[in-house]
Amino acid sequence: MADLVESDADHEGPNEELKAVLRKGVRGEVRFGAAARALMTMDASNYRRVPLGVVAPRDAADVAAALAVCREHGVPVVARGGGTSIAGQATGTGVVLDFTRHMNAITAIDPEARTAVVQPGVVLDALRAAAGAYGLTFGPDPSTHGRCTLGGMIGNNACGAHSVAWGTTADNVHELDVLTYGGERARLSRGYDGLPPRLAAGLRGLAEGELALLRTGFPDLPRRISGYALDALLPERRADVARAFTGSEGTLGVLTEATVRLVEAPRARVLAVLGYADESAAADAAPLLLPHRPLTVEGMAADLVGPAAAAGLPRGAAWLFVETGGGTAAEARARAEEIARVAAPAATGCTVVADAAGQRALWRIRDDAAGTATRLPDGTEAWPGWEDCAVPPARLGAYLRDFRALLRRYGLHGAPYGHFGDGCIHVRIDFGLTRPDGVRRFRDFSGDAAELVVAHGGSLSGEHGDGQARAELLPKMYGPEVVRLFERFKDVWDPDGGLNPGILARPRKLDENLRFDVLPSRRVPVVFAYPGDGEGGGDFAGAVRRCVGVAKCRETEVVPGGAGVMCPSYRVTGEEQHSTRGRARLLHEMLAGEVVTDGWRSEEVREALDLCLACKGCRSDCPVGVDMATYKAEFLHHHYAGRVRPAAHYAMGWLPVWLRGAAKLRAAGPVNRLAGTGPVAAAAKRLGGLALERDLPQLAEETFARWWRGRERIRAAGADLVLWPDTFTNFLSPEVGRAAVTVLESAGLRIAVPPKAPCCGLTWVSTGQLDRARKEMRRTLDLMAPALAAGLPVTVLEPSCAASLRTDLPELLPGDPRAHRLAARIRTFAQTLEELAPHWQPPRLDRPVAGQTHCHQHAVLGDAAERRLRERAGLVGALSGGCCGLAGNFGFEAGHYEVSVACAEEQLLPALRQAAAGRGAEAAVEVLADGFSCRTQIAQLAGGRDGAGRARHLAEVLAEALGHPSPVQLTEK
Repeated sequence: MADLVESDADHEGPNEELKAVLRKGVRGEVRFGAAARALMTMDASNYRRVPLGVVAPRDAADVAAALAVCREHGVPVVARGGGTSIAGQATGTGVVLDFTRHMNAITAIDPEARTAVVQPGVVLDALRAAAGAYGLTFGPDPSTHGRCTLGGMIGNNACGAHSVAWGTTADNVHELDVLTYGGERARLSRGYDGLPPRLAAGLRGLAEGELALLRTGFPDLPRRISGYALDALLPERRADVARAFTGSEGTLGVLTEATVRLVEAPRARVLAVLGYADESAAADAAPLLLPHRPLTVEGMAADLVGPAAAAGLPRGAAWLFVETGGGTAAEARARAEEIARVAAPAATGCTVVADAAGQRALWRIRDDAAGTATRLPDGTEAWPGWEDCAVPPARLGAYLRDFRALLRRYGLHGAPYGHFGDGCIHVRIDFGLTRPDGVRRFRDFSGDAAELVVAHGGSLSGEHGDGQARAELLPKMYGPEVVRLFERFKDVWDPDGGLNPGILARPRKLDENLRFDVLPSRRVPVVFAYPGDGEGGGDFAGAVRRCVGVAKCRETEVVPGGAGVMCPSYRVTGEEQHSTRGRARLLHEMLAGEVVTDGWRSEEVREALDLCLACKGCRSDCPVGVDMATYKAEFLHHHYAGRVRPAAHYAMGWLPVWLRGAAKLRAAGPVNRLAGTGPVAAAAKRLGGLALERDLPQLAEETFARWWRGRERIRAAGADLVLWPDTFTNFLSPEVGRAAVTVLESAGLRIAVPPKAPCCGLTWVSTGQLDRARKEMRRTLDLMAPALAAGLPVTVLEPSCAASLRTDLPELLPGDPRAHRLAARIRTFAQTLEELAPHWQPPRLDRPVAGQTHCHQHAVLGDAAERRLRERAGLVGALSGGCCGLAGNFGFEAGHYEVSVACAEEQLLPALRQAAAGRGAEAAVEVLADGFSCRTQIAQLAGGRDGAGRARHLAEVLAEALGHPSPVQLTEK
């Protein structure tokens, strides 16, 4: 959907000649604008370097052309995949080659030879899915498997959880096609035959001249990733040039194609989770399990897992996740139970999990650790920098005890976890890199930690490479002779020093180019409270720093049974600027002021945020809880301060006011006629900045509030709950409110409704009109004073309004205790029934369901109560994950329609088509959507086209079954 992507051509930067020559010679995209450069300043490390420009090559010829231009201009080149490197090797000051846009094809899979030919931008999960059709897989699988690329894995010699069974990436590489900075083409395998004469002679001479050093200078470790693997050039290893190249971190050549080995995937897998008294006990036990041939032996302790996740684990303060495989489920389970028996004497508990969903839930704890470890239990920030070292597995327990002692000596804290079976440990530490004393402590600690690893016979890097974080320390591990050999090896490949300079050979210092140095030293005045960011909250830079670059927001695979939302617009466009990480990077650069120079007035940031649906999916799906919807509202507030806003901000942002006015004048009929079809409606849409493709919602002839006042009801003093008449329910879908009253009263609950319609302020928040939002919220708190005084729960039928009251209200009015009290009283419809009427039995409907879980429900409120209520009512099946694409005002705004539809086509519309096609004569499929936006999207995109039934709120369906039908009956076709 390239036509959806905004060009940065109007925001070009320096180096016009270089850009012009590149655009002439390269068929792929060449971007030198501020936004493109800002998006590539960082990876997932502590480091930041500003590139001159970004090139997305279409093929190897484009790579060669780009290298030729850069060589002619003396410009360095950095190859980049998913940008998840944690040591700084995916950033650079020259031209970045972005392989994710085009060079991402799987060229061939040979199931007989068990090999695959891939381009460097192929995402690991895509290869695994393609190989899975033949019962094969690619063995190495880092936790970023849903977004890391094969090129990046080869560059860093990535490993992952299954390396105890299948080894590192280097163990699974067969042949590599590369281009040197000098333009030479080379095919790397065993021996020197595929190399150009100059390179072959240089490598042969280096290896043959240093045989003794190559045989004695490299420790034998399963996870020795540090430095160059020069011992692979030994004659007894058949001069494996491909292996020596793997893990070179983009410093030797640029990969254009790779032939990799595949392994047979077990038909069944079972997970044994073993509990231990502490982390060292788990580490001591891990190597004892290896003779039983597990697929994984992963370890983590309670300080990473947290109380909620630990509740589902066996008793203990640390755990080993041990996966077994087999040809059948029984075989895999037997192996898991055997391992459990072997571990029993030292373990404090064991759980064997055979079902796939249960295993996925447990593995998510481990996969998300790279993000969750960046926040310690007390909320303190923790950083990478000392990460991924490896020691012999038998030494791991002793090493961890010494490592914890070293942390205590420096007054530091971290939560080690990782590949215990291979002796490889990940950890994020609270160095305090935003302060000079923290940076000094980072440097001093790193030196002492390196000596500790070497004392235990280990490697400074056991997975992600040295980059800038550890390369300076390589002399401690290898000694000066081997380090000089690294420099000679680099010079043979890259005599001009044009590829990723300052990484591995002749490295930069580990405390240079830190990405925090450029952020403002004083707090930026903001409106939201940001309670979890900075001491006492309120630190917008701290909020932006939450994004550490692990890039879970770049995942695009739809997981069966998964309900993830993040990040809808990226999933549609594939553009980094439309990912949560990309937007966070642009905000970081906005605060830095070097590349993005206009501060809150930045057009680059506005363009990136324009396609943010404010779905809040990142608030729950991002491992570190980045909340881009809040950041967007904050930005829009400042961006348009004192300026005329887009027309849609007035049309949609002030929607509650317009609807109140229409209701007061009893003008629903005339308004609906004018807002239908025809020239008047089209003119109104143009005037309001709305999409011409959209039908405007119809106003209700009788609002919910008027209907309520027309009936005699119990007063608030005797009520069990307050039913919140949100804007959408009150003015646009009062049938939902009436249905909710029916169901709640049938459950024996007494209802009160505020005498005047309150407002959560959502529409003003989503358009960044925060002063007005706070005014509405204060008015609402005044209206709700009696309910707050009575301590009544407040039932909100519209998920977006409930989420706004739960989060936006206390974060915009942090000093008003009423805001926090009201937020704590908010309940969804299903939560109300579950808490206040636990013994009430809903009517049995016994029919299948389809539809949409509202994004805000998923991200803020949770839908467990809704799922339980549906189950009790016999409504069978799961609702769609992802985002419906309408997202309140987003899908109505001009210019967003195509993205909105594409988001719906991701999961929702295919699910509705499948449901419609599968309907039988006996049971209609009930289409459920508690959110007004979701119902509107379904009505406008699926109602007449795909044959799906009308989407209804769960309250409507239950009320109908109780004998109080909704205005529109469910019909079968």
